[in-house]
Amino acid sequence: MTAPDRPYFLWDVDVSDAELRARLRHPDPGIRAQWQGCVLREARCDEVWGYLTLDEVLRDWPRIERHLGRRRAFWQWLLDGWRKDGLLPAA
Repeated sequence: MTAPDRPYFLWDVDVSDAELRARLRHPDPGIRAQWQGCVLREARCDEVWGYLTLDEVLRDWPRIERHLGRRRAFWQWLLDGWRKDGLLPAA
């Protein structure tokens, strides 16, 4: 696989950009959440939104958060802050 076909942040997984995008839309929510977690964990915050929508993150959050490792605290802080500021509805 050539470098342009592979998301740089998934350096340890042999997956193309198209394959990643397909896995992010997988019908099985458990599989989808694992890949969503990879993106949230490994991509830069501003790049996440090129792969995921906020609605997708909120919908799948209970399944995603277990896949975030140390980045879970950051994403929880961000979502909580947006809720506190009235940008998102209360959970």
